[in-house]
Amino acid sequence: MMDLLAQHARRFGWDLTAQQITAFQTYYEELEAWNQRVNLTGIAGLEAVQIKHFLDSLTCLLAFPPGSGQKVIDVGSGAGFPGLPIRIVRPDIQLTLLEAVGKKTDFLHHIVDRLGLSEVTVVTGRAEDAGRDPQHREQYDVALARAVAELRILAEYTLPFCRVGGLVIAPKRAAIDEELASAARAIATLGGALRARVPIELPGVEPRQLVVLDKIAPTPARYPRRAGMPERRPL
Repeated sequence: MMDLLAQHARRFGWDLTAQQITAFQTYYEELEAWNQRVNLTGIAGLEAVQIKHFLDSLTCLLAFPPGSGQKVIDVGSGAGFPGLPIRIVRPDIQLTLLEAVGKKTDFLHHIVDRLGLSEVTVVTGRAEDAGRDPQHREQYDVALARAVAELRILAEYTLPFCRVGGLVIAPKRAAIDEELASAARAIATLGGALRARVPIELPGVEPRQLVVLDKIAPTPARYPRRAGMPERRPL
């Protein structure tokens, strides 16, 4: 039933194994079942989930640094996107799923266990709090964030998690010149710099891109600010 995902993943250079396809099928079935009682996602149905959740998440791999064993955090993970699809395809990574809503982390614990995934940690909490925790601050090679906030806010949510030399990868719509311009000060203040914009084309979806930020300097100790401040008063 994951034929559409397998077909388009192959276009990007990923030949999914039978085990991975089974994992995505299980993920889809559990997502649909849980979504009946917990508001996990507004995207439903087999075709939409394959393209708009699974494949869209996997496109983040196009901007991943080379090598294996990276420590990755998915900030505002929701129902596990983009982190869990990436972990299914890249079993070598160490993944942390950070989500503030307890009902969603209940699902994340369940699906991680159901899929038998190792090296995956689920954390219930806000990015502003976790970003000041020494267990998480500047501990990751890659920080992911999908459909979380505009870039000037997202920078404060994500850059504190990255070690110097790490990356933030954020899927975004294609037309974001104004959003990038307004985020330039925040990105620089937090120790980041724009590395690349990677265009993405998915079937039946408006053009998208990956915004990739380099972590070039430590984030000043006063950031992230307390919970709610990045959204109320963006840098």
